[in-house]
Amino acid sequence: MRAKQRVLSPKIKLAAVSYLNTKPLLYGIEHSDVINDIEIVLDYPSRLAQSLQEGSIDIALLPVAAIPGISGAHIVSDYGIAADGNVVSVAIFSQVPMEDIETVYLDYQSRTSVRLAQLLLENHWEKKVVYKPATENFIEYINGTSAGVIIGDRALKQLHNFEYVYDLSAAWKDHTGLDFIFAAWVANKPLPADFTARFNAANAEGLKHMDKVIAENPFPYYDLHIYYTDNIKFYLDEQKKKGLARFLELIG
Repeated sequence: MRAKQRVLSPKIKLAAVSYLNTKPLLYGIEHSDVINDIEIVLDYPSRLAQSLQEGSIDIALLPVAAIPGISGAHIVSDYGIAADGNVVSVAIFSQVPMEDIETVYLDYQSRTSVRLAQLLLENHWEKKVVYKPATENFIEYINGTSAGVIIGDRALKQLHNFEYVYDLSAAWKDHTGLDFIFAAWVANKPLPADFTARFNAANAEGLKHMDKVIAENPFPYYDLHIYYTDNIKFYLDEQKKKGLARFLELIG
């Protein structure tokens, strides 16, 4: 008599970006038992929405501007990428002051940062500019009256290369008085309650090991201790959610 084969549950496909700002959350996930239930994919933030919409992934650390365009999208964790002032790694970089900027290159890697930049340029700085889609090497073209939105690790590397750096999270705070969520863990289908509870706990656990995360990711361009404990806010409290609701209302 043949033994019954055990049917294995398919792994939950999880996608995130490979930026430094995700490392504490991913550390917690990778060092907990929840890792046995998932398969991790790394990609640009702008591609995650399409993958989630298509169903090729089940959960993503999704740029929040993509949430309204995905049927059934809902936040599944208390943790994400947010700020309540200077975030440092999302900014408009320029060699001239804001009043002299005429053209802005928009970083192709994140829809949220691009929409935030456009909102602030129009409503906070009250600037009319020409927007240009950014190519892979667009940073080379940021000179004269041309500025650019740069995000993530590339932004941290450019902090000392430009005369003017306009932090978008700080500008949002000045403009609205609210915090800002850049990305949240989002699914577009129901996930097992046991999984989401363990997943949430794994995110929280990662934040307890910042020293290990920093040691594993040497980065000479910016102090990661300051970045992880002062600039990035990982817990999405009610203030952060109010900021998210306001942002989605403005871009809706």
